[in-house]
Amino acid sequence: MTSRLNLQHPLPPPPQTTLLTANFAVCRWTLLKTLVLTTACLAVGNLAWADDPVDAAAQAGDEPIDAAKQMAFFETKIRPLLAERCYDCHDENTAESELRVDTFEGMITGGLAGTALIPGKPQGSLIVAAVGYRDSTLQMPPDEKLSDAEIADLTRWVEMGAPHPDRDGMQTIKPRSDVDLEKGRQHWAFRPVAKVDPPTVHQTSPSIAVQERRDAPVQHPIDAFLLHRLEAEGLQRTPAADKTTLIRRATFDLTGLPPTPAEIQNFLADDSDEAFANVIDRLLSSPHYGERWARHWLDVARYADSNGLDENVVHGHAWRYRDYVVNAFNKDKPYDEFVVEQLAGDLLPPREELAREHERLIATGYLVLGPKVLAEQDEAKMEMDIIDEQLDTIGRSMLGLTLGCARCHTHKFDPISHRDYYGLAGIFKSTKSMDSYKTVAKWHENLIETPEQEKRYQEHVAEVAAQEKKIADVIAAATALLEKPDSELALAQREKKFPAETTAVLKTERETLKKLKDSAPQRPMAMGVTEGEVADTSVHLRGSHLTLGDVVPRRFPEVLASTEQPPLPTDTSGRLQFARWLTDGQHPLTARVMVNRLWHGHFGKGLVTTVDNFGLQGAPPTHPELLDWLANRFVESGWSIKAMHRTIMLSEAYQRSSQHDAKNVETDPGNSLYWRFNLRRLEAEAIRDSLLAVSGQLDRTVGGNISQYKNREYVFNHTSQDRSTYDINRRSIYVPVIRNHLYDMFQLFDYSDASVLNGNRNVSTIAPQALFMMNSEWVSNLSLSIADRLLQDISDPAARIDQLYMQSFGRPATADERDRSLDFVSQFASISKTPTDREEAERQAWQRLCQAIVASSEFVYIR
Repeated sequence: MTSRLNLQHPLPPPPQTTLLTANFAVCRWTLLKTLVLTTACLAVGNLAWADDPVDAAAQAGDEPIDAAKQMAFFETKIRPLLAERCYDCHDENTAESELRVDTFEGMITGGLAGTALIPGKPQGSLIVAAVGYRDSTLQMPPDEKLSDAEIADLTRWVEMGAPHPDRDGMQTIKPRSDVDLEKGRQHWAFRPVAKVDPPTVHQTSPSIAVQERRDAPVQHPIDAFLLHRLEAEGLQRTPAADKTTLIRRATFDLTGLPPTPAEIQNFLADDSDEAFANVIDRLLSSPHYGERWARHWLDVARYADSNGLDENVVHGHAWRYRDYVVNAFNKDKPYDEFVVEQLAGDLLPPREELAREHERLIATGYLVLGPKVLAEQDEAKMEMDIIDEQLDTIGRSMLGLTLGCARCHTHKFDPISHRDYYGLAGIFKSTKSMDSYKTVAKWHENLIETPEQEKRYQEHVAEVAAQEKKIADVIAAATALLEKPDSELALAQREKKFPAETTAVLKTERETLKKLKDSAPQRPMAMGVTEGEVADTSVHLRGSHLTLGDVVPRRFPEVLASTEQPPLPTDTSGRLQFARWLTDGQHPLTARVMVNRLWHGHFGKGLVTTVDNFGLQGAPPTHPELLDWLANRFVESGWSIKAMHRTIMLSEAYQRSSQHDAKNVETDPGNSLYWRFNLRRLEAEAIRDSLLAVSGQLDRTVGGNISQYKNREYVFNHTSQDRSTYDINRRSIYVPVIRNHLYDMFQLFDYSDASVLNGNRNVSTIAPQALFMMNSEWVSNLSLSIADRLLQDISDPAARIDQLYMQSFGRPATADERDRSLDFVSQFASISKTPTDREEAERQAWQRLCQAIVASSEFVYIR
């Protein structure tokens, strides 16, 4: 018999028998197993059943255990354990979750959950974690936990290096978690942005903005790329949109508000070639542009004014980040700078302007705005959950990658390894996002005082200290007059012995102290991050902090960077280096992802329709060359977002009509080739803001805090009490976003889920939306305001109809619409039974007409 008995194929379980033979069959199986295991022990030599070779070595001192004893330990303790408790589910025949434990290679390679065995590292071996029931999501065997002795044996075996007869020649097994980097780099999104020239095509129909000869080459690169594909597919594009349609489209796109009748008339009167370009420039210079496009970014930054989840407490200073984003768009802050400030604004070199320093600190609020389980008792788990949320947000918003999928194992689709994830996690674990993890945990906030504010605060501190000293002096003087034994009493007991005059003085002085403390100046703070304790992070097997593998140096994903990356500095987290890497102009994803978001904002869908996912499960670009041309143009223009708006909006593609073409629909029903402009419904915020605007009720003040809550105060608590009010006339971007309790109208019209980023909101059409517009008291009141303005400003009923249509739809009423509207008002006023006053009857008739107009589909759709 050889010294290595092969028990790789275990004995079968007791055979299925009839009741009469069951006992005999079980006894025969037990006897056979005992004989085989005994033979195995004798085969490796030197022992009787009563002796444990490992224990014997341990008793002899710290002498190393020789290979024979290690192998004996495996054959007597581990193989029988695996055969009896594990092989049924994880052998050659079953291999559940693609894991085999009947071979050394199977354990090293691992299954879907990753490598099961790391020799010498029980803490990082999934097999030890599973049998120890350390992770509630991974407990093996699932029916009954191993005994403490069995778990100790398995742990000891891994500690000694996992001796196994199959191990020879298998020291460097390729783990299942490795990714094929070369294959991964062939994915279109991971390749460098290509330098491409627009194809040559000829104009067949002129645009509004630029009247060109029909036989002239197409001048606009965007149109050249799109028309090249249309010609290849034999499709004809729709004609240009009329000017009233175009200005309404552009005004909503760039400001989220309807154009005023005066703005429409000015555009109609301008016959110059630059008429539409002038409109674009005017809109981009409006402060309302920043409000509109900040809202797009806030969707992917998962902005909210409360935490949500278990402890729904107020983000009392989140509004500063919101205003930072609004101002960044209005100032056309270069996108690369915008990204760097949000990821590492606190690490940028000092600037002379204090306001710029504060702006950078506010920008890092991006990293802490996400929802958190603030009452999580496991502090280590809370920390890793927060880091995971940060990585998921950064990955999807800036890179178009689902990095969070690699927390528990190598990404199942994208070439992002488990180690890539923890290389990035180390960067954010070295960042201080939380001041305390104790229940209720507190997120970090940066102080953004001016010198004057700091001076006033320090003066107040001194005033409080002086008042406290004054009180202490009174107590000390009164105490000195007491007998010595009494002076040793507690203060409350001593004060009972003070004279009445002293007690009255103390009461007055303490009231003064309380008032002084209550009047403390509020120190301006901003949600954000700062540097923490710099350290690399261990791989968390299955994403659990209870099962740690190898420590991974802080680094960037290898498929996008390199396998030979220079180490990050040991004295800083690496956030600034990470941000610089993202925005160096050579990164294959950063510019592509952002220009695709801008395209999506103008056309209602991206060239990559999965705007948050550029990975292998995302949609490929419909026009890859155009996407790369836009990305290059974006970087070359200094990352100017406003320049990209102009580039897109001056194209013929943007200026096309949305009219239907039955022939084109047969070939391209989804309009993926952009032969027309897509009909689009306004978002919840634009609907609300438009209603306020046409009624004359909109408060156009930009920025500021309107929350009635104190920082970290509970909102919408466990008793379902919510003091939030939405009865304000500010723009919708300033309406509080309360997680778990969004404003009803926002929910009704497909507002973004504030708990997760979403760059592509769903658009539904449901009956409650129409019912809201017809029956809402708020809409009814605004309609009455519209009617009052018409009645007050315009005496001619027909002119009122034209004004109503112009401010609501951006066009004059047709003759038929005018006649029908006047007929409705006349009939409604004559049959109304409620009002006794004729003027009131007319007022209500006009209110009903106005509500019918704003409740129509044309009011909430952009053509």
